[in-house]
Amino acid sequence: MTTPDIAARRVLGACAALMVGALTLTACGGNANATDDGGKGGGTSSTTPKTSTAKIVISAKDGSTGASINATGVKVTGGRLTDVKMTVAGSGQAVAGAISADGSAWRPKDQLERGTKYEIDATAKDSGGRTAAAGAIFTTVTSANSFIGTYTPDNGTTVGVGMPVSFTFDKSVTDRKTVQSHITVSSSSGQHVVGHWFGDRRLDFRPQDYWKAGSKVTMKIDLDGVQASNGVYGVQDKTVSFTVGRSQVSTVDAHAQTMTVVRDGSTIKTVPISAGSPQHTTYNGQMVISEKFVQTRMNGSTVGFGGEYDIPDVPHAMRLTSSGTFIHGNYWYNKGNPPFGRSGTSHGCVGLADVQGAQGATEAKWFYDHSLVGDVVIVKNSPDTTVAPDNGLNGWNMAWSAWTAGSAV
Repeated sequence: MTTPDIAARRVLGACAALMVGALTLTACGGNANATDDGGKGGGTSSTTPKTSTAKIVISAKDGSTGASINATGVKVTGGRLTDVKMTVAGSGQAVAGAISADGSAWRPKDQLERGTKYEIDATAKDSGGRTAAAGAIFTTVTSANSFIGTYTPDNGTTVGVGMPVSFTFDKSVTDRKTVQSHITVSSSSGQHVVGHWFGDRRLDFRPQDYWKAGSKVTMKIDLDGVQASNGVYGVQDKTVSFTVGRSQVSTVDAHAQTMTVVRDGSTIKTVPISAGSPQHTTYNGQMVISEKFVQTRMNGSTVGFGGEYDIPDVPHAMRLTSSGTFIHGNYWYNKGNPPFGRSGTSHGCVGLADVQGAQGATEAKWFYDHSLVGDVVIVKNSPDTTVAPDNGLNGWNMAWSAWTAGSAV
């Protein structure tokens, strides 16, 4: 038989077990210290997240190829970047970059290289001090799968009123409309500017008439990621501006063998010249100075004249066509010929009296010193044809209607 004392202890033990169970249920089911809120929950239970709220986004996805060489970077929301390391994968070479003042972004200091594998590791903290981390290894677009446009004029230069904006692409462009629509050229003068394609690799821009003197021209190149042809994408993203200087247009009369220089509408000088000979005439037309050389070598074999001449130090030379027409100084002029201004003796260039060594107060030096890249030289009254619009920067020889017809947009 069970004694009363033993039975009492068993009852107390059972009650104790029930109490422990009740306490356990209370601990699992809610906050034991919560006030009565009508069954709607609440109280002082914590909702603080255990992980960081900072979210890091690396623009180039891990394992990707064909990443941008311009737009690759790191951004964060819900926190601040604390450290970003970018290296050339494999070599460990560091890539310089900087975190923005507000800690929201990081960008490389310089444009990345094409066809190169990079690694990025980034960390950030949220307002609670919790750390987030992210990383990626990726490869930038290769040279084989990208194209670049070499352009003129350069940023920050001052040019003459005839200077077009000219792009030469290193790969053929089949989607001309898309490429052209991502290059905009505007002038502070308000002149309407239109592009014209010369084939599938060259795109020039100009207004209907010469640029207004003193205007500022801006070209926005937004080609990064733009597809030019199947599997070939642009990599350029920049804004370039240049200033148009005073207006200078010089007219060469090949019959009279003179050149008249007009500056801002007024004649400032007329000089004798020697244009092309009857056997090697000078092109007619509007030609733009595209390069200037204090001295340069001219070898007839490079422009189809065989060994007729090879002069290593032609002074004060300024290019007018890509096929080899220059306006330049001439110190070798045969003294047995009539003086400058009487006859044409060149192989198609326009010669000015000069001395060897590009020294001295000569007509050639004066014209060189008073000329800008982009100035216009017009040749008239020559028995030759008009220069082709794409032979140099000479699109002014094309009627405006034909020019606009060559636009893809």
